[in-house]
Amino acid sequence: MAQPHLLVVEDDELVQSLMGAYLRRDGFDVSLAMTGKEMLAAIDSEPIDLVLLDLNLPDEDGLSLARQVRARSSLPIIVITARREKSYRIAALEIGADDYLTKPFDPDELVLRVRNLVGRTNAGDGTAPLQETHRFSGWEICIDSRTVRNPDGEIVAFTRAEFNLLAALAKAPNRVLSRTYLLDAVSHDSDSPTERLIDVLISRIRKKIEPNPRSPQYVVTVVGCGYKFSPTID
Repeated sequence: MAQPHLLVVEDDELVQSLMGAYLRRDGFDVSLAMTGKEMLAAIDSEPIDLVLLDLNLPDEDGLSLARQVRARSSLPIIVITARREKSYRIAALEIGADDYLTKPFDPDELVLRVRNLVGRTNAGDGTAPLQETHRFSGWEICIDSRTVRNPDGEIVAFTRAEFNLLAALAKAPNRVLSRTYLLDAVSHDSDSPTERLIDVLISRIRKKIEPNPRSPQYVVTVVGCGYKFSPTID
């Protein structure tokens, strides 16, 4: 039986090593990352069930990374940091982090928090993680496998940036999302993302999923505000 796969994102080698050892001792499968770039690459390349995220990373602030992950998926996040200020805790939870643990921490408490969160996000049998899937008009977007199937059941190819943007839209049906918000979904898919990039990606997505890309039914422009995902959800 496959064990939950955890991603520990921590730039302190000693702390990272200790966390990995504690979690592996308790039966978890653990991958390690020291930077935000390594973290996002791991999430894109392998199935991860939960992220343990330090806020102080060398290349990007952890709160920004948590916001990017939450824009793309419902992947559980536990923030682990030396920052004890209430403002950081509130900011992390507002962004969508599921839990917040300050250093130094008790290893047993860490394992307990991980087990509790994994348990809440597992399927009814308590073993297999829920698959986050969005269906509309015969289409299927599977967040976990990063695949899009058309009404004939065929997989339609999407670039990473296109998929991340479509996933962000599908996770918030009938909500107007600003270009600034959507940039979080693709910020690591381009060296210097701009709002113009969002418009280009939207155009590409429409050509792949819309019956008539010139008169879109699914990804609708809200003039002066952004875009809205407006299909009938199955």
